[in-house]
Amino acid sequence: MIRFTLDGREVQAREDETIWEVAKREGTLIPHLCHKDAPGYRSDGNCRACMVEIEGERVLAPSCIRKPADGMVVNSQSTRAETSRRLVMELLLADQPEREMAHDRSSHLWDMADAQGVVTSRFPTLEVERIPLLDDSHVAMRVNLDACIQCNLCVRACREVQVNDVIGMGGRGHDAFPVFDFDDPMGDSTCVACGECVQACPTGALMPAILDAEERGDSRDFDREVQSVCPFCGVGCQVSLKIKGDRVTHVDGINGPANEGRLCVKGRFGFDYIHHPHRLTVPLIRRSDAPPKGLDVDPANPWTHFREANWQEALDLAANGLARLDATHGGQSVAGFGSAKCTNEEAYLFQKLIRQRFGHNNVDHCTRLCHASSVAALMENVGSAAVTATFNEIENADVAIVIGANPVENHPVAATFFKQFAKRGGKLIVMDPRGQALKRHATHMLQFRPGADVAMLNAIMATIVEEGLYDQQYIDAWTENWEAEKAHLAQFAPEKMAEHCGIPAETLRQVARDFATARAGMIFWGMGVSQHIHGTDNSRCLISLALMCGHVGRPGTGLHPLRGQNNVQGASDAGLIPMFLPDYQTVTDDAVRARFSEIWGSGDFSAQRGLTVTEILDAVHEGTIRGMYILGENPAMSDPDVTHAREALAKLDHLVVQDIFLTETANYADVILPAAAFYEKAGTVTNTNRQVQIARAAVRPPGQALPDWQITVELARRLGLDWQYTDPSEVYTEMARGMRSLDNITWDRLVNDGAVTYPSLSPSDPGQAIVFGDGFPRAEGRARFTPAAIIPPDEVPDSEFPMVMTTGRQLEHWHTGSMTRRSRVLDAVEPEANCSLHPATLRRLGVEAGGMVRLITRRGEITIMARADRAVAEDMVFVPFAYVEAAANVLTNPALDPYGKIPEFKFAAVRVEPAGVMAAE
Repeated sequence: MIRFTLDGREVQAREDETIWEVAKREGTLIPHLCHKDAPGYRSDGNCRACMVEIEGERVLAPSCIRKPADGMVVNSQSTRAETSRRLVMELLLADQPEREMAHDRSSHLWDMADAQGVVTSRFPTLEVERIPLLDDSHVAMRVNLDACIQCNLCVRACREVQVNDVIGMGGRGHDAFPVFDFDDPMGDSTCVACGECVQACPTGALMPAILDAEERGDSRDFDREVQSVCPFCGVGCQVSLKIKGDRVTHVDGINGPANEGRLCVKGRFGFDYIHHPHRLTVPLIRRSDAPPKGLDVDPANPWTHFREANWQEALDLAANGLARLDATHGGQSVAGFGSAKCTNEEAYLFQKLIRQRFGHNNVDHCTRLCHASSVAALMENVGSAAVTATFNEIENADVAIVIGANPVENHPVAATFFKQFAKRGGKLIVMDPRGQALKRHATHMLQFRPGADVAMLNAIMATIVEEGLYDQQYIDAWTENWEAEKAHLAQFAPEKMAEHCGIPAETLRQVARDFATARAGMIFWGMGVSQHIHGTDNSRCLISLALMCGHVGRPGTGLHPLRGQNNVQGASDAGLIPMFLPDYQTVTDDAVRARFSEIWGSGDFSAQRGLTVTEILDAVHEGTIRGMYILGENPAMSDPDVTHAREALAKLDHLVVQDIFLTETANYADVILPAAAFYEKAGTVTNTNRQVQIARAAVRPPGQALPDWQITVELARRLGLDWQYTDPSEVYTEMARGMRSLDNITWDRLVNDGAVTYPSLSPSDPGQAIVFGDGFPRAEGRARFTPAAIIPPDEVPDSEFPMVMTTGRQLEHWHTGSMTRRSRVLDAVEPEANCSLHPATLRRLGVEAGGMVRLITRRGEITIMARADRAVAEDMVFVPFAYVEAAANVLTNPALDPYGKIPEFKFAAVRVEPAGVMAAE
């Protein structure tokens, strides 16, 4: 520790602390403008607003970049320092709009002026002809350069924190201002609307458009502030919601363990779906004179087929219909789909209702459609379904593989850590059949042939074996079945696999050497790995690759399947899976079921593994399942071969749907129960990092809508269960009794701390970012190698369907679009269904970019706008799945991975035609 004197007191400092940081810690806030007290921001010291006097030095020093030394005497409150700082403030205010006309009257700039008693400036203002024009070209943000003080924070926010490199400084001297790309208007630039620059700006030169457009000119024009968690992807960013009246006005990122203050376009600007006029506000019951169930509704009035009801009538009808099926056809005739968009407590209650009341395990959720094969492989070979290290651990790695994932679009905040890793010299290896934005940060970009994952990964591992690069000590200490794996890999030399996967043998060998010889390596993967009939084999290969190199259980090492929805990890942990109870305890174990029967105070239930999402809909067609309770899921859009899924929903005798909007699935319902949106209820969620976080209610649900947990409790009571929960905390406490993963993580602790990573080893342990450093939760503590053979996709291109179709998300849209397409900013940025084709493919088809094409598979066809995208191979088409008017899952293949039971969303044989060409007979 360094000892020095600050304002007459002896204080201590660490070697990495600045004078400004020590002063703040000691209770003195030195004025500052270009310095941002947030993770990821380096200090520049260019505004001179934080000057302090150091004894024995001729000139003042900027405290934000000056580090103390032993014996140094610093005075932050001397007349000289204060006079200098006021002078700087006056000079800056000279070029600002008057406070009454300021773009943000409550900006940090004015706070600092107030703190120093500076109200006006004695200096001349900038000549009118030199004042930059305002830029309102972006739908989400406004650029008001007349308020810019050239602090450079927006440049650092964009270039160093988010690593998007859109903003730079242009011009010289007094006329130097931020520019976007090559001096484009912000709306025409490559800006991805993360809004980091808006959050960093201290003056209102960059502001959310909604604040500027409504001419409030005041970022503090809100009544209260509530901290919660973003409701979109699995990163689990913590947010601060600003509320005026009963509406959220804007959102900022806060320093959560996963996001460190950062957000993406969805988290910052996608919040307003909760205020959309389409929100369900009263219970609805299908009219007796309504036509047959389906999607043929009037778009102008989608509620035509339903009538309003009160809660008692709707809940009675919902419960009586399910109970009647149980009495007539047995409990197996009723199944449940839960949601990864709800809280842990709601997921727990949902699976408990199905198991306790109907006596079976036919309950599932969207993990079956995203990472079920990853879970299967991890459980088999590692003994745990969760990630072995948080994605933040990449800061301690020196090589990282990202395969079958597009984090820049699907996990944008996690991607900022990946980009920072590459920027400071880490080797980033990106593997994907489709090009992506991470490519420009990558040491290697392996754009392999679709479906050739196993061939490519086996070739990399074969090189490691052939060249003796594996970690024999680790293998001997912590693994089993190595000799079988080694023998299996002998047939996968890179020279043999190069043609199969489309990657040169030498590239495969170099990637193998880079990963195997690294001090610490991590592997991240997404649904591009899992959504294949060989998805479990893909994951087995990744697990084996990490194990043979000893890249598990140490800082900067680990296996991390990036989870898609905000609580898919937590919902899975809570038992919303047909073969597992909470904490992945198998339903076939009598002792496990007895434990939960004791906790629930009820009798035993089925020891048979339940049906998965797709199997449940197959059982509807077979007539064995006749009723369903669907909470927050949209299988009419999300299931493969949605024509098959929609026909199943229409066939049900009784369907209860609980949601926030009249989704495509809700159109098939007999009873619709209006639920609270995520920002309207309290509970816990668990992100992709295993971080359990508290979510708080910010505003009231609209109309008569209720939190999902409360609706489920009321339904359970009407079904004869003696449930007495009155608060989510009571559910959490019960849930934790059966989940060792939640040991030492109490509700009160989460309320106080905001987040705890599991496992937590003591009531004060923030949690273990890295696990399995001393063995695995399998027999004898050993992980297992499982050899994987090459299995071709279920259907391959032929003369009738000569191209490959793959699906995925876009940056602005999420899941089935029910939320993001009702957000003003997100829908304005990406308003129309589109697919991506290589420019050469479009030329061959005779279609201009922006023209319409028809995509045809063995399941159906859609007509959709085509974009030119060189990241897509010439024999491939990429289709996002958020658009009901051109639903990708009309086309997708429902063939299942035999282990994870996940559909092959990422590979279907397709024919692409100009929209004017008639489909072949």
